[in-house]
Amino acid sequence: MTAPAETLRRVVIATAGHVDHGKTSLIRALTGTDTDRLPDEKRRGISIELGFAELPDAGISFIDVPGHKKLVHAMIAGVGGVDGVLVCVAADDGVMPQTREHLHICKLLDIRGAVVAITKADLVDDEMLELAEADVRSTLEALGIEPSAVVRTAVTDGRGLPEL
Repeated sequence: MTAPAETLRRVVIATAGHVDHGKTSLIRALTGTDTDRLPDEKRRGISIELGFAELPDAGISFIDVPGHKKLVHAMIAGVGGVDGVLVCVAADDGVMPQTREHLHICKLLDIRGAVVAITKADLVDDEMLELAEADVRSTLEALGIEPSAVVRTAVTDGRGLPEL
C-alpha cells in the first residue's frame, strides 16, 4: 500500500555547473518552466538569482543556481539543504572552473547525491562526448562523489531527457 500523495517526500535538486553550460535550458526542457524571470537575466542571458521549477507528478523540485563566479554566493544559498545536485557539463567545454567550485561546495556541504547531464551533446562528435564524460567522471572521483547516472543530453532534439 502506498502513502497518500500529500505524505510523500518531495526531493529537492539543485543545479551545479559553469556559466553557459545549459543548466537553465535543461530545467526548462524538463519542466517547461523558465527559471530566468528577471529582465536582467533575459537581457544578459545568464541566471543572476535562484530560479525554481518542479515536476509535481514526480515529486521533484529544482533550484536553478547561477553559474557565474561572481554569483557563487547565490549558488551556496541555493544548495543548502538539497537532496542532491544535477551537475551540468557542456560537451563542447568539459569541466570548467565554476564546475569544480560548485562541486567543492557540494562536498563541503556533504551533498552526496549527484546526477550528471552532459549538455549540448548535439554540438560535438562521439569522441568529444567521451572526453567530456571522462573529464567529469575523474573530477567527481577526485572529490569522492559517485554519480548515480551520467546522461548525455541535448535540449534542441530532446536527447537524453527521458532518461534524465
